[in-house]
Amino acid sequence: MTKESPRHTVVVGCLVRNEEGKVLLIRHHQRGWEIPQGRVEEGENLVDAVHREVREETGVEIELGPLAAVWSMVSPPPAVIFAFQGRYLEGALTPTGDSVEVAWFTEAEATQMVASSVMRQRLQVLLEFDGTVCYRSYTIRPYQLHLERGLAQWSSPAAES
Repeated sequence: MTKESPRHTVVVGCLVRNEEGKVLLIRHHQRGWEIPQGRVEEGENLVDAVHREVREETGVEIELGPLAAVWSMVSPPPAVIFAFQGRYLEGALTPTGDSVEVAWFTEAEATQMVASSVMRQRLQVLLEFDGTVCYRSYTIRPYQLHLERGLAQWSSPAAES
């Protein structure tokens, strides 16, 4: 008997800012306000997936910036979420099937608009990005953070011996 390999959903998200420094949020029909994000399709790379998800959910094109955070949701169904920084390039805000509303907000407004504790903490990490990639591991129902590190804080096992 062979054990089935664990399966994780891979998700990408992006904190998009415009020239005024405002933050782009979508209102998902179930989860409420959040950053544009979604699943990576089979055979798709992360960069293409971010561009596609932002375009599909908001109608805009972005310049992709650095990877800012990685989250591991270890409760079922497990997922790995890669979140990037991005800059608005062009396009009119256009809601789609995944987003019933799309709008620009100041950082303070965005933080108030996001009701989900998981999404609000995700937004806060991205707003506070200082160049060091943040890693968090968590479970949901209830939300519980298990591990948080900046990737610069990791050291190799060889360096510890």
